[in-house]
Amino acid sequence: MTGFPAPSESSKRPLTVLLAAPRGFCAGVDRAIQIVEQALSKWGAPVFVRHEIVHNAHVVKRLEQMGAIFVEELADCPDDRPVVFSAHGVPKIVPAEAQRREMVYVDATCPLVSKVHAEAQRHARNGLHILLIGHEGHPEVVGTMGQLDPGTMTLIETVEDAESFQPADASRLAYVTQTTLSVDDTRDIVATLRRRFPSMPEPRKDDICYATTNRQEAVKAIAHEAQLVLVIGAANSSNSVRLKEVAERSGAREAYLIASADDIDWRWFDNVATLGLTAGASTPETLVQGVIAACRARFDVSVREVVTAQEDVVFRVPRILEGA
Repeated sequence: MTGFPAPSESSKRPLTVLLAAPRGFCAGVDRAIQIVEQALSKWGAPVFVRHEIVHNAHVVKRLEQMGAIFVEELADCPDDRPVVFSAHGVPKIVPAEAQRREMVYVDATCPLVSKVHAEAQRHARNGLHILLIGHEGHPEVVGTMGQLDPGTMTLIETVEDAESFQPADASRLAYVTQTTLSVDDTRDIVATLRRRFPSMPEPRKDDICYATTNRQEAVKAIAHEAQLVLVIGAANSSNSVRLKEVAERSGAREAYLIASADDIDWRWFDNVATLGLTAGASTPETLVQGVIAACRARFDVSVREVVTAQEDVVFRVPRILEGA
């Protein structure tokens, strides 16, 4: 943390905080965390979790304190303890291996990611080559590409990729997207693909999830009024990184991605009268309130929540955990 001592009460200057809503946990993240908690309640500690359940170190640390053990691969898990697969989804070989080893496992894949998996599988059954719009190496992309045989799917990361892709048969194409991308970036890539391959079918529904879209729209609503926008989220959280980019494109003079209030450099606030504040879909609300509290210690803060959508989506936990 970099900055200066907090001012006295009498010298505090005013700061307006525009608090984006919706922000923070989405239904898929909330469900995934509940799955780990209920697995611990049902089977006791330890419960193993393949990869971070969601991309937030604070969430992971709390679950570790409850008895969860996070590992990178199924090979790191013993046969006789339950294992949870992360919200980002896993290649199909992972649950197949768990079944072969007769392990107890719970799949916490977000239902909206599962929808993309099902869509890709349907296209493959219809003999189409699938273009996956996403970021190489992201767990969701790894999981989606792992639903199909090698060579069935091509990753498209940029407009340039969309321009240069050369299909074996331009009439046998379909596309799906990573759920956590920037709406604007995806729109440009999709427009390029549709210009080049006009017969390519659209997804049945927009693959960018409602929570990603809503959080980006909320940031757009505050960015043009704010000299500074802070996005609370992990550096490896795709949707959090996209929120920072959206803020920059939407009029904020500066935007930073921080993990918590501890990461704030208070020199960022020089000549700032209005702060925009939001949080990625894996970020607990406690971290948002922590940033507001840190601001109150230094400024005369007034908070105005800017609401652009109401969310009432709830995803049920898997049946194996019901009543845990």
